Amino acid sequence: MRKISFAIMSLALSMNAASQRVLTLDSCEFLAIRNNKGQKIAAAEIEQAQYEKKAAFGQYFPNISIKGGYFRNEKKISLLGEDALLPIGTVMQDGSFGFSLPTMQADGTIASSQLNNKWMMVNGTAVPLDANGKPFNPKTNPEKLLWKEYTTIPKEEMESDARNLFIAALNLTQPIYMGGKIAAYNKVCDLKKELAESKQQTQQEEVIENVAEAYWRIISLYSKKKAVQGLIDLLDKMGKDVDELIKSGVATKKDALTVSVKSNEAKMTMVKVENGINLSKMQLAMYCGLPLEEPFDLADQDIESIPVEEKLKPNMDEVYQNRSEIKSLELAKSIYDQKSVIERAAMLPNIALSANYLGTNPNVYNGIETKFGWQWSVGVIVNVPLFHFGADYYKVKAAQSEALVQQLKLEETKEKIDLQVTQYTFKQNEAIRKLEVARENLAEANENLRMAQLSFESGIITASNLLEAQTAWLGATSDVIDAEIEAKIYGIHLDRSAGKLTQKN
Repeated sequence: MRKISFAIMSLALSMNAASQRVLTLDSCEFLAIRNNKGQKIAAAEIEQAQYEKKAAFGQYFPNISIKGGYFRNEKKISLLGEDALLPIGTVMQDGSFGFSLPTMQADGTIASSQLNNKWMMVNGTAVPLDANGKPFNPKTNPEKLLWKEYTTIPKEEMESDARNLFIAALNLTQPIYMGGKIAAYNKVCDLKKELAESKQQTQQEEVIENVAEAYWRIISLYSKKKAVQGLIDLLDKMGKDVDELIKSGVATKKDALTVSVKSNEAKMTMVKVENGINLSKMQLAMYCGLPLEEPFDLADQDIESIPVEEKLKPNMDEVYQNRSEIKSLELAKSIYDQKSVIERAAMLPNIALSANYLGTNPNVYNGIETKFGWQWSVGVIVNVPLFHFGADYYKVKAAQSEALVQQLKLEETKEKIDLQVTQYTFKQNEAIRKLEVARENLAEANENLRMAQLSFESGIITASNLLEAQTAWLGATSDVIDAEIEAKIYGIHLDRSAGKLTQKN
């Protein structure tokens, strides 16, 4: 409904653009909120918090990325440091690699056609001897075999030109357990959005308070202008009456001069009041975002009296619920509570699922080929922090301390708000009492002025006595206006301190 009413006000204001604009209090508040830089900043902060929330929610989902790289290496890859010699053996009947069994030679010795090792008979079995003449088991110590024939593997045949290396990979990482920091971060973003909205409400309340105070102060000046104009009219009439009395010989030129002086003083007062109205309207225009020199009228500038309502001290529990500052501090404390959870997560294990599809050129999946070869892999990554010299622990303690600071600020703010509400309630009630007395004085001043006017016209009192009555009437009228605006302003401050300014529409 508020948005609809604002739209209607905006349309009405645009239709009146060609003529002099007439502003109501609601339209002034609408313009001020729409054009206030603080409100625009607050709206941008809310939008920022919304984007941060969306980014935080995305942490629950897999992180998919494509990586690629190219490297130019200085040297080729070689599997051999030099030409290799491989012994030539015999493929046995079971398919294994071995050597021909030794046989008895013509000179009575035992030898193998493939080995240079000497042999000896041990318990009827031929056993080879190593280079030091000691027997050994060829199955457990094959390195002691002395082969007669070798084949050569050239070093250059085992080289690969991997100087141009290409790498490509598709990676997927899905968080499984991050110590609770993802959930805590999402809560922080939710709280930051609420905090930005609460700050916007606080800013809006300040704007409405300033606009309402400026608006009613202008209305009070218009009331004073009417009172001064009433005095000027009385003095003009009195001047004419004195001129007639001078002709009749009842009054003197001194009386006419006295009336003229009072009339000039009233006109000077009128100039001051009009200047005050113009300056105050410029201030209101600044609040509303209007050109300072743009003329406009106020819808309530012709009212007889400023409406004032006596207010009782509100229930403090309701005040605490309504005050956006309290909500902001509560949200700030909750944010730091969640930040301690985030910091604590750095000390807990992190588990994530990882899936990859990796390709390299050259590849080694089928020998060494100078083309892309691909393979996939799936696994679980676990990171368990062991020791961090207390850094993460103290970060948790710092976040907890900050949460405690916000809690203490919250309690202190509640005490200040309670005092503020009490003071404004007392001052507003005091202003109401002053207004009642001022209105009684005005009633007496009105009667006194009426009697003085009749007495002057009857020649019972002098012009000076009538001027005194007129001056007393103006003073009483001004006192009523001052008491009205004082009670009105304190009522506005009381509504602001009770958190009710944004709830009235």
